[in-house]
Amino acid sequence: MANYILGIDQGTTGTRAYFVDKEGRFYAGAYKEHRQIYPQPGWVEHDPEEIWESVCGVVHQLLEEGAVRPGDIEGIGIANQGETVMVWERATGKPIYNAIVWQCRRTADMVEELRARPGLKAKVHQKTGVFIDSYFSAPKIRWILDHVPGAQARAEAGELVAGTLDSWLIWKLTGGQEHVTDYTTASRTMLFNINTLEWDHEILDLFNIPRHMLARVLPTSGLFGTASMKGILGSGMPITGSAVDQMCALFGQTCFDKGNVKNTYGTGCFLFMNLGAEPILSQSGILTTIGWGFEQEVTYAFDGGVYIAGAAVQWLRDGLGLISRAEETEELAFSVPDSGGLFFVPAFAGLAAPYWDQYARGTMVGITAAITRAHLARATLESIAYQVRNVVEAMEVDAGFKINVLRVDGGLTRNKFLMQFQADILGIPIEVPAIPETTALGAAYFAGLATGFWSGLDELRFMWRLEKRYEPVMTEQQRANLYADWLRAVERARGWERRHEE
Repeated sequence: MANYILGIDQGTTGTRAYFVDKEGRFYAGAYKEHRQIYPQPGWVEHDPEEIWESVCGVVHQLLEEGAVRPGDIEGIGIANQGETVMVWERATGKPIYNAIVWQCRRTADMVEELRARPGLKAKVHQKTGVFIDSYFSAPKIRWILDHVPGAQARAEAGELVAGTLDSWLIWKLTGGQEHVTDYTTASRTMLFNINTLEWDHEILDLFNIPRHMLARVLPTSGLFGTASMKGILGSGMPITGSAVDQMCALFGQTCFDKGNVKNTYGTGCFLFMNLGAEPILSQSGILTTIGWGFEQEVTYAFDGGVYIAGAAVQWLRDGLGLISRAEETEELAFSVPDSGGLFFVPAFAGLAAPYWDQYARGTMVGITAAITRAHLARATLESIAYQVRNVVEAMEVDAGFKINVLRVDGGLTRNKFLMQFQADILGIPIEVPAIPETTALGAAYFAGLATGFWSGLDELRFMWRLEKRYEPVMTEQQRANLYADWLRAVERARGWERRHEE
């Protein structure tokens, strides 16, 4: 009998892989970073071949260091970035352009033109649960077809396929035999009707994207194909789970019941709420999406996304050179009593929920000669928590009830300052699980349920373990004052890139 499920988390900044045992524990792990490509301000790309090599690299490292044989692995679960999309040749598997990352804003003008069409915003929202925005895959595919010579004609002739990174990885893992995706990832494209659970022909026509370019949509937990990584995994290993990273994290946090909420602190920050079997359309700037799909049922979710969280800390390190390691921000933040009146809005790629302002840009206000790198480090961490409160308040309006506790995961949950400040600014407890990397865990859970490695949700529910609980200690008045100042700073960041158009 196999002892492990292989969970692969292909994220925005790198790829992680873990062996997950029957008790839901990580036996071994590996990580490899990949490049962020910035051809122009606001543009973000990834090299698909480099991502494929990173997946091969971490799996090989995992097998070597964990001393695990392929026969010990029962199935593979994959988490993917979501909206990041690419186009490749059906015959050769060769990409015709880099993957365009979810953060990329190159399609802003296209999106503005679509938003201006009477009734279109409401129609797209009703069908897909998302808003017309550069964040999603559809305008990115359109951009590639418009800007790579001959791409539209080749797409119409059936020579090209389009897919999110799960589709690309499964294509590569199966030697080009399978072009598939799951319900959760399809729901992030702005092309998938979350009510009928099909690609929407009207929206496909709107973007002039041929239907035959797109992947076959499957339940999140089930057979996607058979891996044949010769020289690494051998052949014949089933891929039995695949989902967007944030849906994997929601599932890995065992948020199986309606109203359960989690927040993931990664490159961005993503707050998700389980909505149960019926979708609810937000009126407050929150997305409605598919949380997961099994053979007989679909679970919907609210999604409140923040574009920049850990990426702001990475900017302090790589962009400004103020720190050498992300962990330094905790010590720096604790070294000063407050941010010195400095507020930082890290709108490097615009603002997502609840504003959906693609013209917002990063802003610092309250700078004085007394500000030091410690104040900036603290303001950066605080900015993440403030953005989460923005989303929490909007989600509470749509849900009709208050969120009383927030389960969190991701690398930044190791930052004690951030977690305490998050509890303080929200005024509710924050729960950190024993395994903070719940994205790979959720991917493994989806895969293991399909193979019978785990018996069902109840078994998974009892494997969740609390590592630390942060209780709020800030006074209500202090909380209100800080948040009011933050909102003032946000207003100064909004619409910045439109200054020459008005």
